Amino acid sequence: MSTTTRALDEQLLEALAGQAITDIGAALNGALVMIGDHLGLWQAMTDGAPTNPTMLAERTGVPSAYLHEWMAAQAASGYLEYDEASDMFTLSPEQAMVFADANSPAYMVGGYHIVSSVYRDYPRIATAMKEGHGFGWHEHDPELFLGTEQFFRPGYRTSLTTEWIPAMDGMEEKLRHGAKVADVGCGHGASSTLMASAYPASTFHGFDYHESSIIRAVQAAEEEGVSGNTEFAVARAKDFPGTDYDLICFFDCLHDMGDPLGALEHARAALADDGAVLLVEPFAKDRLAENMNPIGRVFYAASTVICTPSSLSQEVATGLGAQAGEARLHEIATAAGFTRFRRATETPVNLILELRP
Repeated sequence: MSTTTRALDEQLLEALAGQAITDIGAALNGALVMIGDHLGLWQAMTDGAPTNPTMLAERTGVPSAYLHEWMAAQAASGYLEYDEASDMFTLSPEQAMVFADANSPAYMVGGYHIVSSVYRDYPRIATAMKEGHGFGWHEHDPELFLGTEQFFRPGYRTSLTTEWIPAMDGMEEKLRHGAKVADVGCGHGASSTLMASAYPASTFHGFDYHESSIIRAVQAAEEEGVSGNTEFAVARAKDFPGTDYDLICFFDCLHDMGDPLGALEHARAALADDGAVLLVEPFAKDRLAENMNPIGRVFYAASTVICTPSSLSQEVATGLGAQAGEARLHEIATAAGFTRFRRATETPVNLILELRP
């Protein structure tokens, strides 16, 4: 069989090598972002005043020799502003929202913890890939669970009760008067506690197969003062207890499940006659070529090392992937017995879908 090899394009090679250098720098600096958070460096600069390593050392107790290199790395990354004339660094309001304010909708530090967990786990994930078996959520380094909560909480805090639920037909009114809600795959309970705080007349039941996450969810509910209208239990998506739910939620988790069809079939059976499913999934177009962008890059990468291995570790092992797209999700929902399916709203990173019997 003959093959044809095109001539080497030096410009393409240079561009590709340059992209690799950019990505190596980003990978290295990810650790520095987390170090800055751990040592309080970002928070020490939130006043927006120009500062230098000596001044920051006085505020934080970290030696200025370290801070000079750390601040230079952040400026080279575009994460701090640097003024050569004064030799001073500044954390802009926009940079503070991304790196210093955990309640900001743009807070990204949790994403770096997710990346950190992948680097810790990658030898075992590579073995799972080579041997053709899954790698369960519970098998990951705990850094993943921390990062997932931190990464998704800002978006939920910003949009869940202010945009997503109001976009569902009549659901906010039900929740205000008192409804029964299941949060399937609730993880550390960030979504459950946010809803419980916003809708105190309703009751929220969080379910996750990962026991350590459920323990953390219970603690979070106590910290947020919503223990009175929340409860959490270890349960799978295909057999969580209870019936007549007014709302059943799947937040960024259906694609991680081995049997997403079975999970939606169980949800359909557990709903009240006029209930609904709120399905929140990573934003994706239906064609692969349409997802060749920074968001698609993040989610395809995460899907390779987190989402798909999780699915393949469970029964059925569908391997839906984090970029399934609306058409594929519609197909599964229809097969599960839902007759109404619509995109209630969207964000740059999520599809917010409403399913009705």
